Amino acid sequence: MSLKQEQKKRLRTIGHKLNPIVTVGEKGLTDTVMAEINRALDDHELIKVKVVAEDRDDKKAMITALVQQSGAELVQTIGHVALLLKAADEPNPKLSNIIRFSHL
Repeated sequence: MSLKQEQKKRLRTIGHKLNPIVTVGEKGLTDTVMAEINRALDDHELIKVKVVAEDRDDKKAMITALVQQSGAELVQTIGHVALLLKAADEPNPKLSNIIRFSHL
């Protein structure tokens, strides 16, 4: 699923209000980290993930692997933070960031 520019703009606007939910540390994408990312995507649909890496290539590779393993869509990367989207089949109105911030 490829996002159109208008969709990305709206998602970036919503993402601006969010804080990173998960931090990927020096150990990389462990099973525990991936489980937490998948849980957060299932609950919130749109999340920020902070990636701590020593250089740009490591960070880019980690974000690419994260997107592939989670099945999410990369909306934006700024610095060490990636904004990810994975639409839920049945979003929870109390948890979904897309629904909660639909007024933006």
